[in-house]
Amino acid sequence: MKAVVVIPTYNERDNLERLAAQVLAQDPGIHLLVVDDNSPDGTGALADRLAAETGRVSVLHRAGKLGLGSAYREGFRVALDQGADYIVQMDADFSHDPAILPLFFEKMRDFDFVIGSRYLNGVSVVNWPLRRLMLSYFASVYTRVITGLTIRDCTAGFKCFRRAVLEAIELEQVRSDGYSFQIEMNFRCVEKGFTVAEVPIIFIDRHAGTSKMSKRIVREAVVMVWKLKLGSLARKLMGRR
Repeated sequence: MKAVVVIPTYNERDNLERLAAQVLAQDPGIHLLVVDDNSPDGTGALADRLAAETGRVSVLHRAGKLGLGSAYREGFRVALDQGADYIVQMDADFSHDPAILPLFFEKMRDFDFVIGSRYLNGVSVVNWPLRRLMLSYFASVYTRVITGLTIRDCTAGFKCFRRAVLEAIELEQVRSDGYSFQIEMNFRCVEKGFTVAEVPIIFIDRHAGTSKMSKRIVREAVVMVWKLKLGSLARKLMGRR
């Protein structure tokens, strides 16, 4: 089993070396792919050094901040080219605990993709203001109602996929970014008939008091769920014809 953990970075120099060590320590079959968006703080250069030292780290350098969704799409393609059996996506700031990775791989014996869920056993989020927490939680409720997904945490960013899943969902057709990217990936995977499991995690926001949520991101997510649902209905109607 070869697993490639895809981590987008922008100004994560202070975290990257320690995070890489913890990720690689979880299993000898794990490799790390850093997708760096030309970080001014030298994150990309540090990633290059780690690649040279460990042999289990590779780096994809991008010209600038091009969006989370595109970072993952490009990273997934590289991971597939590297021969990954499992592809993991996770944050670079320790919001996602690397110690969960073995549990992901255990679940992957029986499922096609696995999600680290903040809302599986109540609410397991630290350092979020109430408004942000409610927005995230009810975004998942809204997504489930409109799309029919049964996933508890529809906007989660800590996931593991079998390579067959990413090969089947046509990554070039996934155009959304931010939180909509997470929703769209879940929907496309389930629509293709792939099985999903959620495992409980404790999400600790390492940027307390700041937020990546913007009105544009919220609007994109609100519209995206309807696009996904209506697109799915259209495909079913065309299939019946």
